[in-house]
Amino acid sequence: GTRYLLLKESRDSSLVRDPASGETRYLPTAELEPVAGESPLVTAAAAVSTRTREELPTLADERAVGLLVVVARREPVGVRTLLGLDLCESDLHGLLGELRAAGLVAETTVAGERGYETTAAAAPVTAEVGD
Repeated sequence: GTRYLLLKESRDSSLVRDPASGETRYLPTAELEPVAGESPLVTAAAAVSTRTREELPTLADERAVGLLVVVARREPVGVRTLLGLDLCESDLHGLLGELRAAGLVAETTVAGERGYETTAAAAPVTAEVGD
């Protein structure tokens, strides 16, 4: 079957995104089933082409690429939102540190709280996956 990223879920329908095409649409929730053992961030990373990855600094973890995709699609995004991802707080902190060190994200303020946005260095990803 096709793999999607779950963006919003309700009892009747769910908003999903195809990581390969970036297309979003609503599907009946009853027709969706989670993929066991796969990180949503690894799935999100699949949206970044090999060509675009070659334009970026090397990232050690596929989850870091996926987190960059999440920030690019939702930017600016607050830390509270990012804590809702499939990561413990320490893993999130580590991945954000890696993205900051690579110059791909910068801290900002979102609704009066700490958040993140992409930098000019992340423009290839933003252009490819941003909404």
